[in-house]
Amino acid sequence: MRMVSRRSERVEPPPPHFPNWRAQLDPASRSRIINKIMETLRRHLPISGPEGLIELQKIAVRFEEKIFDSASSQTDYLRKLSLKMLTMETKSQSTGGHNSSQASSAT
Repeated sequence: MRMVSRRSERVEPPPPHFPNWRAQLDPASRSRIINKIMETLRRHLPISGPEGLIELQKIAVRFEEKIFDSASSQTDYLRKLSLKMLTMETKSQSTGGHNSSQASSAT
């Protein structure tokens, strides 16, 4: 019996007939995700004027692309996005957040 070390195991790419999840993901879905990322960033980062909004969009696009490129499946993509967004929300709440003082003073 041949023993195989876990370290020597390699993850093989899916067979050619396996559907490419990236090609099947609707571009409109990615745009909606980028918009959600922008909403979250806007709540937690100071922005000023149209230049700040453009920079925020660039950050959101790079953030989404990085996760999209590193994900192994659509499920993995959505899981990673959710985890990153939750982490961002949690860190912001624990540090007081950018807009939390504005929100509490408005009520």
